[in-house]
Amino acid sequence: MKKKKNKKQTSSLNVLAIAGLKPYQKKNNEQYMNEDQMLHFDKILQTWKNQLQKEIDHTLFYMQDKATNFPDPIDRATQEEEFSLDLRNRDRSRKLIKKIEKTLKKIQEKNFGYCDSCGIEIGIRRLEARPTANLCIDCKTLAEIREKQMTG
Repeated sequence: MKKKKNKKQTSSLNVLAIAGLKPYQKKNNEQYMNEDQMLHFDKILQTWKNQLQKEIDHTLFYMQDKATNFPDPIDRATQEEEFSLDLRNRDRSRKLIKKIEKTLKKIQEKNFGYCDSCGIEIGIRRLEARPTANLCIDCKTLAEIREKQMTG
């Protein structure tokens, strides 16, 4: 019996594996966000962006290929709902690509890896888990608390 291979889901948790990278090993007395670290995150983000773009392209080709004018209204509704879900997922991917591009620009400007709110180091491990993070864990926690208070 053959094992069924699941399609890889692109997420920040396995983006290192997709990029074929291991977690960054910091060297003794290494400066934070040096050239090696910037290259490490650039590769992660470029690979993630390319993977998301491939998924968007695949969805569009799939929808064009599978689009059928079903005579049965239930079949037609099912197909429309499936396409609607796919489009919503791809819209999220497009938004994530924009966030990745913004982060790549920060790398080019040598402004990557520091909290937008307080300016401290975000940290290598946090950035590997969430490469588009722009807040340190403390500022992110405070922002989430404020958001909960505002939404009730």
